[in-house]
Amino acid sequence: MSGNGKNSKQSSDSQDIQIARLAFIGATIATLGDGIAAIAAGLALEALEKSSNQSSQNLDEQSKQSETMQKQIDYIINELKQIKRMMK
Repeated sequence: MSGNGKNSKQSSDSQDIQIARLAFIGATIATLGDGIAAIAAGLALEALEKSSNQSSQNLDEQSKQSETMQKQIDYIINELKQIKRMMK
C-alpha cells in the first residue's frame, strides 16, 4: 500500500508542476500581450502627434498665405486709390 501512496504523491506533484507550468506560460503570454498593447499605444500616440504637428504646420502655412494675400489686396487697393486721385 505504501507503493500506491508514493505513486499517488508523485502523480499529484507531477500534476502540480504541470499546473504551475501552465500558469507560468499564461502569465508570460499575458505579459507579452501587455507589451504589444503598450507598443501599439505608443505608435498610435506618435502618429497622432505627427498628424497634429502637420495640421499645425498647415495652419501656419495657410496663415502666411492669408497674410501675403492680404498684403497684395492692400497694395492693389492703394494703387486704385492713387489712380482715383489722379482721375479727379
